[in-house]
Amino acid sequence: MQIAATVRSSLAGHAAAVRTGETTQSVPIARKSTGPGSGVNGGEFLMLALATCYCNDLFREAQRLGIAIDEVEVEAQAEFPGIGLAATEITYRARVRSSAGEEKIRQLLKETDAVAEVHNTVRAGVGVRLVNE
Repeated sequence: MQIAATVRSSLAGHAAAVRTGETTQSVPIARKSTGPGSGVNGGEFLMLALATCYCNDLFREAQRLGIAIDEVEVEAQAEFPGIGLAATEITYRARVRSSAGEEKIRQLLKETDAVAEVHNTVRAGVGVRLVNE
């Protein structure tokens, strides 16, 4: 399955869309208040991708394991030391509210960490290359 994102920005406006397979949807993101560009930066989106992936995967894995979840909160964070430098110290934490016992929740968190696709992509250090048209 192919997943893609597109951003178009100018003084006239800012638009973002995501696509999974054949399904495309707009994502409302304001442009910078100072001019063209996104009001949300790439590092913030990377942390949002990690948090979103783990949140969604927690619900998926909980269903597989037969664990009822009432609420999930996931926070991801990283240090970006400077322009052009890769993030360091990427960490995330999750809080799960559930009637399941503490041991089951610990198992859910661990198993979900092992299968979270965005996390595994970052951990693998997948190459990124510019394709000129």
